[in-house]
Amino acid sequence: MTRIWLALLGMLAASTAWAQQPLWSQPKYAAIVVDATDGQVLYERRADLARHPASITKVMTLMLAFDAIERGDLKLSDSVVMTANAHAQPPSRLGLLVGQSIPVEDAIRVIAVKSANDVAVALAERIAGSEAAFVTRMNAKAKALGMTGTNFANASGLPNPAHYTTARDLATLSIAILKQHPRDYAYFSTPAVAWAGKVMQNHNHLLGQVPGVDGIKTGYTVASGYTLAASAVRGGRRLIAVVLGSPTGRERDGNVSDLLNAGFSVVEARRWGGNITIARALGEAEDGVVRMATRAPDAIGDLIAAHGPIGSARAQGAPMSPAQPAPSVERP
Repeated sequence: MTRIWLALLGMLAASTAWAQQPLWSQPKYAAIVVDATDGQVLYERRADLARHPASITKVMTLMLAFDAIERGDLKLSDSVVMTANAHAQPPSRLGLLVGQSIPVEDAIRVIAVKSANDVAVALAERIAGSEAAFVTRMNAKAKALGMTGTNFANASGLPNPAHYTTARDLATLSIAILKQHPRDYAYFSTPAVAWAGKVMQNHNHLLGQVPGVDGIKTGYTVASGYTLAASAVRGGRRLIAVVLGSPTGRERDGNVSDLLNAGFSVVEARRWGGNITIARALGEAEDGVVRMATRAPDAIGDLIAAHGPIGSARAQGAPMSPAQPAPSVERP
């Protein structure tokens, strides 16, 4: 059986085409794959080096919104008013005028799907009174989660020298939102939202295309390159893949897809005694990457110890699969 799995992994490696320069050799590149079921790291490259996360930042923005709703400080029916500061944010934007409002639940969907910077800042101001006060909460939450390589400077992910994180910390954040807000995580599965007659598709192109993928968040700025934290569940196991610093969205999406596919194959191969790594399965150089994971990183291990393992999210009544997405919202 082991030989069969090794042969399948070899076929996967042969089908993976990194043109002339492998993506993992790009200077901004950083990545990690974590088995969220038990916290094992299956793959990492530069996972602890500081990187700009771009709009993956908004996972933390929404985490704090979900925290506020859980505490009773915020309701889904509350209004988020567009302020002058929020309105002035660069694209991506929803485009509300100063003084216009949007319900909290619609704001959450627009942030998760459209990645609207203006709405993210307006929601932050609604929760904490100002974006600066909200950023303080973001950093306190990051510290509480054990995200030791992270510092937030805004609620949107727009470039700022003081705004940085690591691939490992983003995997920690992804697992934290799955564990602490499993039902709210379904917002990241929303395929599209409609506003003022305009339909906006989710920027995560892996939804509905790669088996089991049901979130989480993409991002792009010139400083960051193309970024993506993605989560997928197959056969009762959930993997988190984070890729930062890709030169194109297509390469980023292809890399995350390959990492997830190889990750699930590696997990299955190891069940049958296969001594295989994701890097080897993809035909990559293995220098500096995890060969055989032996333990969970502290922050992720603590989350799993506190909340139990993550397996099938649907079994927990949490995220909906891409085949049954959260409904889109239509507003005038």
